Amino acid sequence: MYNNKKILCIIPARGGSKRLPGKNIKLLKGKPLIAYSIAAAKGSKYLDRVIVSTDDEAIASVAKEYGAEVPFMRPSELATDTATTLSVLQHAVRFFEEKGEKFECIVLIQPTVPGIMTSDIDTAIETLFTTKANSCISMCEITDRPEWMYSLSEEGHIAPYVEAAYHSQNIRSQDLPKLYRINGAVYVTPRNVLMEEGKIIDKHNCAGVLMPRERSTDIDTLSDFVIAEMLMQQSQ
Repeated sequence: MYNNKKILCIIPARGGSKRLPGKNIKLLKGKPLIAYSIAAAKGSKYLDRVIVSTDDEAIASVAKEYGAEVPFMRPSELATDTATTLSVLQHAVRFFEEKGEKFECIVLIQPTVPGIMTSDIDTAIETLFTTKANSCISMCEITDRPEWMYSLSEEGHIAPYVEAAYHSQNIRSQDLPKLYRINGAVYVTPRNVLMEEGKIIDKHNCAGVLMPRERSTDIDTLSDFVIAEMLMQQSQ
């Protein structure tokens, strides 16, 4: 709980990964990928329940082994390529509410960012409430600047993606304002925003917490997996 508000943590992990089959339970430095997000969530001082929403029995078994709850198997219609994360979260909330258990806040943790730490989760929860925002997300600083990006026409001509004075050859990248991207690790949303407004992120009133780039690798491909493992070895 945070200030007497019950908080549910949902880790969505479907079994049908096409780019990297079985990635959610693929071993990363000797542990299944999903084990890292479960461990971070289990260490939180604010999360009342940590559940994994999955359609896959193997993922469910691993999740339970590492301490998460798997109170239901996700319906097949919510385990397709077109199923949205919003629908998966709303399904989990309704499951508990139909049993008489209500949460004031929902925390989404992606199992594909193994660099997540308990402090990232707790800081995001604290920031949501202290800023009175309608959502809070984890972010990291970008290295690829949009000011230096270009589109390429079918004829082979380039055009600047961002129309600004930054394209002057005299502007150094370190002199540009810092920019950040969502790193996919943690999303915190009040129950009413998620269920009544149908939003995970309220773009008009959203807070952000920073994670370092070296802990922000979001695994989608085998190369991502290799990079994450290298970064984890370097941090030891």
